[in-house]
Parts: sequence; structure tokens; C-alpha cells
Amino acid sequence: MSTLRKPANLQSVDPVWEAVRAGARQVLEKEPSLANMVVANVLNHDSFEAALAHRLATRLDHEDVSADLIRQAFAETLADSPEIADLARADLAATLERDPACHRAVEPLLYFKGYQAIQTHRFAHAMHKAGRRDFALYLQSRSSQVFQVDINPAVPMGKGIMLDHGTGLVIGETAVVGDNVSMLQNVTLGGTGKSDQDRHPKIGNGVLIGAGAKVLGNIRIGECSRIGAGSVVLKEVPPRVTVAGVPAKVIGEAGCAQPALVMDQVILVHDMTS
Repeated sequence: MSTLRKPANLQSVDPVWEAVRAGARQVLEKEPSLANMVVANVLNHDSFEAALAHRLATRLDHEDVSADLIRQAFAETLADSPEIADLARADLAATLERDPACHRAVEPLLYFKGYQAIQTHRFAHAMHKAGRRDFALYLQSRSSQVFQVDINPAVPMGKGIMLDHGTGLVIGETAVVGDNVSMLQNVTLGGTGKSDQDRHPKIGNGVLIGAGAKVLGNIRIGECSRIGAGSVVLKEVPPRVTVAGVPAKVIGEAGCAQPALVMDQVILVHDMTS
């Protein structure tokens, strides 16, 4: 059993971990053929942190760097940056709340590569800040291979992030992602030119970015705004509006107070033509 312990303030009650364990027991009961996976990744651990580190390391295992070495690096990183565990819990709760395909807390941990990619990035980002740049870059490379999600380890990301599917997501080095942001597959937060200065988007709190959207350059996306699927955003976006098109333009209000929580990507035809 793993010896990685949860923070002292969570020793007595950890509802997220209890929900994950309850879901794991359900899987074990309904699908005995998955027993080895469920026990190894969840039930054999005494904390959410240990299960998370084990699952990610197992997914990232490679002959270049073994799962054991990755688990050790994650344990060291958690000891120095325990906030990673709180952020991982917030992301799990966000996925459970926003993704209608997610029915139990154990599912993102075991199956959802968008969730797993975000947590891998959180470890890579902490390592990058701590001066372990090469290990962080390795995790970025390996995550891109395994999860098809490519996030530079320098990127700070807020809490409550949800990647729906995640495939094809690319986030460049000087981007910033706020709290409670939802992004779908094939989103790009990209730079322009070859300058090594600040060149990537800054995503405000509560933003929803639809599938295939491209946000390019050092521009601000205002809080609680909504970017339509397939849009190419080249200019600043005010708070609480919807933008769509190529190039994207403001077509109306965001449609609700928290687009990233509601996950409504439907943009009516009359909105596009008004």
C-alpha cells in the first residue's frame, strides 16, 4: 500500500476520496474483470493523493522513465506543493458537475484522459517552478503522447478546470488559464510570431471555449465569456459575451452567468446574423 499521506486538514474527512472509493467498489461489484485495475489504482491506497500519483504514473510509464520513478517524483512534488491535491479535487468535482457523461467520482481518475492530462500538467508546472525543467518537459512530452494534450509546463492554471475529451488541446508557454474554465477538444491557445516574450492568451475565470476554437496572441478573454466552436479569436474579448466566427466577433451576451458551468455551446442562427 502506498505511504503517500493526505494533508493533515483532510485526515478526518475527505468526501472526494470517499466518493472515489465508493465508485471503485461499484466497479468491482459490477465488472469483476476490472478488479486488478480498480484495486491497484484506488482500493490499494489510503489517500486520494496516493491514488492520483499511482494512476498517472501508470498511464505515463515508459522505458525512458519508469512508473516507479514518476511516482517518486510526484511524491516529492506533492510534499513541496500540497496544493496540487486540492486543485485535483476541484478539477474532479468540476468534471463530475459539468460532464453529463460522468456519473461517478471514480470515472475521471480511472478513465478520463482530459482529467488525467490536467493533473499531469499540475505536477509538471510545480516541477517547472521548482527548477526541475527537464522533468517537467518530459512530462509534457509524455502527456502529449499518451493523452493527446500538449500544455507547456510554464502555464499557470486555476482551479476547477474541465477538459471535455481533451484530444488535440494545445496551450503555449505564456498562456494563463483562470478558475472554472471549460475547454473542449482541439482547442488551441497559441502565440504569434517567434518572439520569446509574452505571446499567448490570458483566459479569464468562468470562460467556455468550444471545440476546435483557436485563440491566438497575447489577448485577454474576459471572464464568463463564451467562444463558439471552430472560431478563430484574434482580438480581446469583453467579459460575459459570446464570440463566434472566423475571425471571431461579438454576437451577443454569453447566455448565462457562468457559461463554463452550464456548457451550452449552441449558438442560434439569429445570433450569428444579428
